Amino acid sequence: MLARVGEAAKEEGLAVYAVGGYVRDKLLGRPFSGEIDFTVVGDGPAFARLLARRWKLPGKVQIYRRFGTARLKMGPVRLEFATSRRESYAPDSRKPEVRPAPFEEDLARRDFTVNALALDTREPGEIIDRFNGLEDLKNRLIRTPLDPESTFRDDPLRILRAIRFAARLHFRIEEKTWEGLSEQRERLEIVARERINEEFFKILAADPPSHGLLLLHLSGVLEIIFPEIAALAGVEQVGRHHHKDVLLHTFRVVDQVAETAPPDRVDLRFAALLHDIGKPATKHFDPEAGWTFHGHEHVGERMVRRMARPRKLPEDLAERSAKLVRLHMRPINLNDEEVTDSAIRRLVVQAGEQIDDLLTLCRADITSGNARKVRRYLADFDRMVARMHEIEDRDQLRRFQSPIRGEEIMERTGLPQSPRVGLIKALIEEAILDGGIPNSREGAESIFEEIRREVEALDEETVLRRLRAIHHARSEGMRPPPEPGDGGRQRKKEN
Repeated sequence: MLARVGEAAKEEGLAVYAVGGYVRDKLLGRPFSGEIDFTVVGDGPAFARLLARRWKLPGKVQIYRRFGTARLKMGPVRLEFATSRRESYAPDSRKPEVRPAPFEEDLARRDFTVNALALDTREPGEIIDRFNGLEDLKNRLIRTPLDPESTFRDDPLRILRAIRFAARLHFRIEEKTWEGLSEQRERLEIVARERINEEFFKILAADPPSHGLLLLHLSGVLEIIFPEIAALAGVEQVGRHHHKDVLLHTFRVVDQVAETAPPDRVDLRFAALLHDIGKPATKHFDPEAGWTFHGHEHVGERMVRRMARPRKLPEDLAERSAKLVRLHMRPINLNDEEVTDSAIRRLVVQAGEQIDDLLTLCRADITSGNARKVRRYLADFDRMVARMHEIEDRDQLRRFQSPIRGEEIMERTGLPQSPRVGLIKALIEEAILDGGIPNSREGAESIFEEIRREVEALDEETVLRRLRAIHHARSEGMRPPPEPGDGGRQRKKEN
């Protein structure tokens, strides 16, 4: 690819250089990302259009005139051609004023020395290194080509990029560069939230995620972009499987999720990062138990929902994270051998399609410096999970709902679509969850007429009240309160 670009550059009398991440990753022996950036000493978009014609490429060349750049695709490879340029910034903006400039100035404007390396396409193999980027690659160091403070002041998104590269490549951040990004961290306030999130989730995707998270914390950046998470620092907790500092415990939980979940499940890492954010608000000291955090899962759920809009989190991500935060204490509380099958059924139904994610998070939440304790707690947890899977399979709880659906209830009773139909359906489901009947057509049929008569005898106000009570109880993973005159049905007590 580079040879073909170089051949065209020679014919046009242009200097064209491969730059940035392609060169860095090639020198590090990392896999090809599928993208190559080029700097053209001349008109970058014009050269891109020339290549598209020369190579007879389908599709349009994307031109970005403000930045003097153009993009095109050659098969699966994406190529970007930029005019060699300098950039200047207004104090209240990270959008640069762009002007053509010599190639040396173009290299100097780049974020880090390891990204300021270039390959001359006309002379394959010749590396251009104006800022000791090769030495920094060798020493695994992130450093800015120019003054760090002005680098981060001009484009504060580079603060997150520095941490991302350090986390992803397992590099150190050079001392002055670290000081510069820490001092300029408040400049992140001028960056669009979407751009911050994009970089943050790339940091979270690195392995182990705690590397980048710890850099965010130590630099003070975490307090700027996610103050709710930063507030966990210094919050003490004493418990059967916890460290004292909630933030460090949280980072360890995220690492353990990353070790067991597929690498593309950054959403689950994010939920793990949020799972204890309700603890600072619920912290209370008990002389006998030490620090307690009663109800922190419910407070945490509300916090996730409140932060979603101002942080511009994807709605689905916020909803799934909030649900896991709310439920993350439940599986641990089911370890008791006296817990009924009904309680387990209700959790499986409440978690729904997220039950496996919930179990992954809860298992990762078992941390301690005492290896013997961890082994014991994990063994207890795994026994509970085995019991849960047995009940889940036996009672067919995946995508759980009444074997007799609402449409059939309307057809058989002559009722219109209404809360009364919903209550009949909900009471059948409750009988299954309680273990009174099996989750089958036959089981539902055995109590259908009894429930029908019971519901048809109720007034509208009572129907609505009972339906609301059932929905509320399910949202809490509990049984609804018993009702007088329930048709003689007895809840089955399970051992």
